[in-house]
Amino acid sequence: MITTAETYHVPVLLKESVDGLDIQPDGIYVDVTFGGGGHSKEILSRLGKKGHLYSFDQDADAENNIVDDDRFTFVRSNFRYIGQWMRYYGVEHIDGLLGDLGVSSHHFDDETRGFSFRFDAPLDMRMNKRAGQTAADILNNYDEERLADVFYLYGELKNARRVAKAISDYRRQRSIQTTGQLAEATEALMRSEREKKDMARLYQALRIEVNNEMDALRDMLKGATALLREGGRLSIITYHSLEDRIVKNVMKAGNAEGKVEQDFFGRISSPYRLVNKVTTPSDEEQLRNPRSRSAKLRIAERI
Repeated sequence: MITTAETYHVPVLLKESVDGLDIQPDGIYVDVTFGGGGHSKEILSRLGKKGHLYSFDQDADAENNIVDDDRFTFVRSNFRYIGQWMRYYGVEHIDGLLGDLGVSSHHFDDETRGFSFRFDAPLDMRMNKRAGQTAADILNNYDEERLADVFYLYGELKNARRVAKAISDYRRQRSIQTTGQLAEATEALMRSEREKKDMARLYQALRIEVNNEMDALRDMLKGATALLREGGRLSIITYHSLEDRIVKNVMKAGNAEGKVEQDFFGRISSPYRLVNKVTTPSDEEQLRNPRSRSAKLRIAERI
């Protein structure tokens, strides 16, 4: 499948998220989710000659969108390793970090990757196609209890145990290698009025498990907190409650668990000051880009 920056991903909350960085022309910034390069290009348009942008993406397809600019460095890596990579490039502090979490339009539209139940395709779901287990590996190798935990914790499926049992029963006859086979294994449990929503939750759970997304997000935010200089900004777009909860906790309490520490006077001790109330896309953007409908933008400043 041939992709371009324009077809790879339509950036969500583009102006709002980059405005939230309060960009200093000579500053150092990080875009941890390069994708089609939309947010990165907007950041570069606001940087001066001495500014620099480091952009992360572990998906080889994203490399087709790399920007030819001396002020730009592409990092082919999972963003969880931001601390190590910034040390590698000799960067001690950054002035801002932007993250557009979740899955790009490209991943949903590429029928060979297995991210969408719209196509009959191999169940891969790896953001990094060069390493790691696939969704098929998980479906065929996890025991029933572990599958149920994944579906409940990451997909918030109320019938997680029944779905796990149906998959376990199905794979006794044949392995589950494609999206079509997964649909066949679970079809009796997917009520017609909720089928799309429940399948979306099932696919979300598998994708998160395949890519270890929650741990990667925690590591990235911890690394960002250590790197941001005083006055530096975090601008993060989330799409589901699991990742949004982690981002909100870090911005309010300084840790992913939301454990609040207070000083002698009862004041909450946090490395961040909240800059905005939750920002959501306009009605116009939601009509133009349906993927944006569940998006939430949170912005915080390092103190």
